[in-house]
Amino acid sequence: MRSLLDDLRGGLLELVRPGESRLSGRSLLRIGRVFVACVILLINLVGACSVLGIALFVVPLPAVAHPGHVRLVNAIAAAIYFVVAAPVGVVLGTLGLLRLRRWLLEERPATRRETRAVLRAPLRLFLVQVSIWLLAALVFGVLNLTYSAPLAGRVVIIVALTGIVTASCAYLVSELIFRPAAARALANEVPGRLTVPGVATRAVLAWMLGTGLPVFGVVAIGVLAVSGEASATRHQLGVAMIALGGTGIAVGLLAVTIAARATADPVDSVRRALAKVQRGDLDVRVPVYDGTQIGQLQLGFNRMVAGLAERERIRETFGTYVDPEVAEHILEEGTHLAGEEVEVTIMFIDIRQFTSFAESTAAENVVAAINALFEQIVPIIHKHGGRVDKFVGDGLLAVFGAPRRQPDHADKALAAALEIMREVSSEQGLDFGIGLNSGRVVAGNVGGAGRLEFSVIGDAVNVAARVEAATRETGDKLLVAGPTVELLRAAHPELRERTGIELKGKREAVKVFAPAESGGGVDAGGGREARPDQT
Repeated sequence: MRSLLDDLRGGLLELVRPGESRLSGRSLLRIGRVFVACVILLINLVGACSVLGIALFVVPLPAVAHPGHVRLVNAIAAAIYFVVAAPVGVVLGTLGLLRLRRWLLEERPATRRETRAVLRAPLRLFLVQVSIWLLAALVFGVLNLTYSAPLAGRVVIIVALTGIVTASCAYLVSELIFRPAAARALANEVPGRLTVPGVATRAVLAWMLGTGLPVFGVVAIGVLAVSGEASATRHQLGVAMIALGGTGIAVGLLAVTIAARATADPVDSVRRALAKVQRGDLDVRVPVYDGTQIGQLQLGFNRMVAGLAERERIRETFGTYVDPEVAEHILEEGTHLAGEEVEVTIMFIDIRQFTSFAESTAAENVVAAINALFEQIVPIIHKHGGRVDKFVGDGLLAVFGAPRRQPDHADKALAAALEIMREVSSEQGLDFGIGLNSGRVVAGNVGGAGRLEFSVIGDAVNVAARVEAATRETGDKLLVAGPTVELLRAAHPELRERTGIELKGKREAVKVFAPAESGGGVDAGGGREARPDQT
């Protein structure tokens, strides 16, 4: 008993938020039977009472002999028919759940046939209920035909119309009941072609219940009164109009509310999930439980979010191996980026005495030491607006001024180099040198055969590497080439020229400078101070 109550509480949660209670298939089967049986019994009981009330007190009936006896016979027959037909309706209504028993108990994805069975269950229930009520109309028509043909005709109409209203209400309510099962069946796919009445049909059905049939009843009574077929007093006509109008308002409000919620609830779930996506949550998914166009909208939203999550994962992975600024540039501009000539400042960093360190250290420790060093250096480069162009073994090449233009690229590069010189150290005692040089380079995609790399090419890059190599000769941690010094705009620590330094492979002399705090001082020619505005 307690287990059933827990299942019922979970089932109520599933009706409000399908897919969130995580009920087992066995539990869904149990509560589905209970809910369907309760809906069939309750709605049909209300329908039977409505038939008696309308027939006895609302619709003017033709004069018959012994009207009290006729009413008593019809009341007894109605009670007997309800006692017999209601259980039959429950059995036939829940029979469709037996087709889903194996699927729910096995806790597996639904087949297309099982998916169609879930989606068509409310329609099947509607047809069962309509059939029972039409049979009732036929039975009571034959029963009252012995008293009066006009009476039999009106009873048939009353029972049939009430039956259609009752079956339609059962259809709308059962759509809510079958939401949890539909959410499981539609978790992976929504049929391309609608297998159930769509949103428009649902709206027309609600209109028919709330407006069409009650108005039809009022019109029918008016026609009978005008044609003289019904000897109704003004009081009887007033009662009939009030009763039918009140029924239309009550049933119409219920039908429209159910139909509106059936459309609004899934749309609201998409809206709430969309708000989470806008806040950056790409793990959100909406349960798909509607077999109409709205179900296709729900599934389409899930696929869209999955695509966004995959794109974000690719972006994050891409940004791990490619500089984030370059990754963003490629995603915006595409991969067909023609090279363009730009002025930049190149920073080249290389670890000293790396060969001897690698020979005496295990390979995994070598990689860990290099990574630990670069984990300190790279954030400083990014902090000053630079980007890491590439890692070259135990070295690093960084660019300031491409792909994003920076008028003060030389100042930013020098500021980054000074901070690296002051703040970065290695636990393994690794030492490194930094070389800076500015000049015009070609920035763009380099590569072929489907393998591209955004990089910079030009003599300025080679000079930066040669300037860094000169730090071994001068003993400085940082050397700045003359072209970079000429571009400095802001105030920096004093720079002293290291004279007598020849860069390997360069026929023309390139002046190099070192900050006073660089820690070197080997100077073949005595050296002189250089300020940002003069060399």
